[in-house]
Amino acid sequence: MARSMMSSDLLRLVAERFKVLSEPARLEILNALRDGEMTVSELVDTTGLGQANLSKHLQMLLAHGFVRRRKDGLFAYYDLADRDVFKLCDLMCGRLASETNARRKVVVTR
Repeated sequence: MARSMMSSDLLRLVAERFKVLSEPARLEILNALRDGEMTVSELVDTTGLGQANLSKHLQMLLAHGFVRRRKDGLFAYYDLADRDVFKLCDLMCGRLASETNARRKVVVTR
């Protein structure tokens, strides 16, 4: 089977994106935004993160294109820039569920 050739620069960019997603708080923020845009205050209430911590993570997500920001008066609204990020999450969740079920079967049969 032929392997897709990826340049070193592209691999570096992919690794950067995965680093952004490796923080549970950022995944929590993305998950909170599944239902639509939210203000920072709403995200604080939903995620339980402090405002300073949340803002730091939002800036990282914004810089890497995972979220977008819209200003309206005094409020900043955040929304998902691309829902495809959940394809990765769903793929990993499915994989983890399969592995967990396989381990349970091994434990039960012993």
